[in-house]
Amino acid sequence: MRRVALSFLNAPALLPALLFAITLLLQGCSLLPNKKQDAPASVSSPVSETDKETDKEAGSGDADKPAKKPHDAFSLEVRAPKEIRDDLIRHLELQRYRNIDDLGAVELSRLMVAAEANARELLGTLGYFTPTITLELRETPDAPAPREVLVTVEPGEVTRVAQVEINFSGAVADDAAGEAQRNAVRSGWSLRPSLPFSQEAWENAKSAGLRTLTAKRYPTASVRSSRADIDADKARAQLGVGYESGPAFRFGQMLVRGNERYDPITALRIARLPTGSDYDQQVLLDAQQRLASSGYYDSVFLTLDTEGTDPQAVPVIAQVRDAPLQKVVVGVGFTTDNGARLSLDHTHNQMPLLGWRAVSRLVLAQKTQSLGTQWTGVPGEGGWRWFTGAQVKRDTSGDYEVNSARVRGGMSTSTDHIDRSYFLQYDNAQNKGVGAPPSASALTLNWGWTGRYFNNPAQPTRGYGVAVEIGAGYTLTGERLPFLRSYGRWLGYIPLGTADADGSEARRSRLALRAEAGAVTASDAARIPTTLEFLTGGDNTVRGYSYQQIGVTNSLGQTVQGRYLGVASVEWQRPFVYQGQLTDWESVAFVDAGSVADKPGLLKAKFGVGVGARWKSPVGPVQIDLAYGVDVHKFRLHLRLGFNF
Repeated sequence: MRRVALSFLNAPALLPALLFAITLLLQGCSLLPNKKQDAPASVSSPVSETDKETDKEAGSGDADKPAKKPHDAFSLEVRAPKEIRDDLIRHLELQRYRNIDDLGAVELSRLMVAAEANARELLGTLGYFTPTITLELRETPDAPAPREVLVTVEPGEVTRVAQVEINFSGAVADDAAGEAQRNAVRSGWSLRPSLPFSQEAWENAKSAGLRTLTAKRYPTASVRSSRADIDADKARAQLGVGYESGPAFRFGQMLVRGNERYDPITALRIARLPTGSDYDQQVLLDAQQRLASSGYYDSVFLTLDTEGTDPQAVPVIAQVRDAPLQKVVVGVGFTTDNGARLSLDHTHNQMPLLGWRAVSRLVLAQKTQSLGTQWTGVPGEGGWRWFTGAQVKRDTSGDYEVNSARVRGGMSTSTDHIDRSYFLQYDNAQNKGVGAPPSASALTLNWGWTGRYFNNPAQPTRGYGVAVEIGAGYTLTGERLPFLRSYGRWLGYIPLGTADADGSEARRSRLALRAEAGAVTASDAARIPTTLEFLTGGDNTVRGYSYQQIGVTNSLGQTVQGRYLGVASVEWQRPFVYQGQLTDWESVAFVDAGSVADKPGLLKAKFGVGVGARWKSPVGPVQIDLAYGVDVHKFRLHLRLGFNF
């Protein structure tokens, strides 16, 4: 019986819209695989334009001597099952010598001897240890290359995993708290018995187990030993790996380095690193993300100082680079809801006297113009921060215009997945136009809660998000009456089918489900500002309808706001595969429904149906939808960039 012992050590709006869509599609097409790249290995390399010009110049010096054209010394053909053929063509060392045009037959014969051993080694990494390999050298004077090397492979039976033994040493082997991670490594082991063995799968399995260990408590864990015993005759592999965890670590104090402009206490309070708790890689990444998105720093990098320190109080080094004290950003954009848009943002990270951060924004769009500012304080020790803000806005709302003003102030906090806020808000809405609702103002006390549980905050494929807002207020115009405003929204992604054999979910289609509801509960005599009531329709709500086209129809046949809102959507998203390769494009099909009314019993859904595409661009997901509004009997194009909840 033959046995091969392998030891491995692992190391740690419409015309503009159409133009915009065409541009995106052209850019997307440039990302699709080029057929020329899939040419067989035996095809000679193309000659560049520079080489052509050089040949012409060389030929012009001597009219009797045509320019010599370079050619390959030999062509290479591999006959083998597809699952191994591509790997052999890609990795055979014989490929390196094809461009030597003066390579003789004797030298090539010697290279072919070494090529057989190289092929056996490559097949072994794929799990084939008893292959039959035949190499032939043929003269091909009429072909572009004078010779052809033919490699014929019968791989034999693939080696399968018979047994896996996983051992632990260090603190994880003794700590009761380490049992969960030991079990996680074993249960998450990907190269299970009966599965085909390959070097890549073996390395991936060991690396995944190590990542499980280093993710919590044991950041210095390593692979102590690994062994794959191969019984080539029986096509069986017995695997063993030993992990050394090192000591268990706890977070110590965070040390801020590189700061010049902002007080280190600002970074400590924004990061909110739980000193004294067990090390958790995700906690560290979340703290880094909070600092990076705070606006105070251009770059942030958090590391654990594990060298020569007490494992029970390991310092966390925050290497930062301060953002400028002030900055101005000019933006140009386009949406099918509001048409062309110009924005101007000004940020001041330390306002005089207060020391708060101020972000002011001017937006000039086709249907909306607004000017607003938001002032935010540094978080306290509990993570809560004071904020205040004001905004004036002119908006085309339904079939008339609204000039509104809003002032608010309160406290807010953000944790890993949850945002919470309490605030007092004043609203004033001046409505202009024939048949417009009466102008009104109100004061409300509000509570808001948002939870985000997506697998990817920018381009999610799994998970869900929930947001709830509740406000109790009094009208300040006309008769002063109390009212209650409530609003909620939910978005969820549900994967369909099963993952690929390699465990990847990238090719799985999914359902995106969306729901939205709102209600203003008040006396019929209460004059509620229209900015607190509801309209729907547009890119982010019910597609197939223009922006805020769905509302209550008054006696003049105009669309106005209503006190009750309901929206629902079902969207099927399917990744696009081209020539067997996963691309950055997805196709979608959807059904949207929405309604607005002044009484819950009067809610009657208006439907929009359509298809679209998604492109994972470098700046975020681009969404292109063509929808048909069932009630208006019209098609409408919708374009969006980015994802936010």
